[in-house]
Amino acid sequence: MAGDGEFERDRSYITTRITADGRDGYPVEPGRYRLIVARACPWANRAVIVRRLMGLEGVLSMGVAGPVHDERSWTFHLDPGGRDPVLGIERLQEAYFRRQPGYPRGITVPAIVDVPTGEVVTNDFERITLDLGSQWTAHQRDGAPDLYPQRWRDEIDDVADKLYRDVNNGVYQCGFATGQKAYDKAYRALWERLDWLENRLGGRRYLVGDTITEADVRLFPTLVRFDAVYHGHFKCNRQKLTELPALWAYARDLFQTPGFGDTVDFEQIKAHYYVVHSDINPTGVVPRGPDTSNWLSPHGRERFGGRPFGEGTPPAPPPSAERVPPLGHAAGERGA
Repeated sequence: MAGDGEFERDRSYITTRITADGRDGYPVEPGRYRLIVARACPWANRAVIVRRLMGLEGVLSMGVAGPVHDERSWTFHLDPGGRDPVLGIERLQEAYFRRQPGYPRGITVPAIVDVPTGEVVTNDFERITLDLGSQWTAHQRDGAPDLYPQRWRDEIDDVADKLYRDVNNGVYQCGFATGQKAYDKAYRALWERLDWLENRLGGRRYLVGDTITEADVRLFPTLVRFDAVYHGHFKCNRQKLTELPALWAYARDLFQTPGFGDTVDFEQIKAHYYVVHSDINPTGVVPRGPDTSNWLSPHGRERFGGRPFGEGTPPAPPPSAERVPPLGHAAGERGA
């Protein structure tokens, strides 16, 4: 926290990359690595979406940490015996410590672990999704979309920077602010940007160009958590997402697109925020609402045209072990 109560995110990540040429010592190899995520976490949600869209389920396995953790780390309490079935560990912290004993920074998801050594390779969430799209091309499915097309990269980067500063991280700056001025500043920036997005999406289907791009992947996880968590729990309560016509329709459009809504578990999302953030919600009571059935209502965004996957095709349904419960159903989940 800054002196005025402003939340400051530690962005000192392990930036080693897994690349096609192995320049950092970690070459792309089917079956060698395991993507560790939590369904609750928006930053991890991005990686789950891109892995689905690229069709990498058969070459990059995925472990799912449970939604509730303590100060030491994410745990695999949803798996049999409370251990990840591939890595054999109870806490993600163990993989970080194998990379760097006593690792002093945040134990975050997403993280990619080198299975033979049990060491975390990277937890750089921004780079992970870009590299899944660009470095794993030899193993992507036929019809995998280009989420970072060369002709749109400058605009994608500009939009993504605005999203991170004011929206993706902005909701946390509201929720974790410990001073009124810090909260007011974050609240204003958040809603100025959401108004900007409402206007931008009022006449176009996607954020950049006429297909889904990295920019949409980065916005969706925040929007899908907005009414369930950020509106009340993080005090981002000027309006609900459902009260913003363009953004609400846009979010439903993506939710109903294969690879997006089928990665979302609302029960795990709520369990994480309302239980883990005991300083914000000391009772640990998890709200029953909101009703999520409206995520499947017609969105009408087809009128703007656009091709969700560009020259590509939708991904196949997720593997049975990775399917999330249907809307309105609470259930546990295991990694693949």
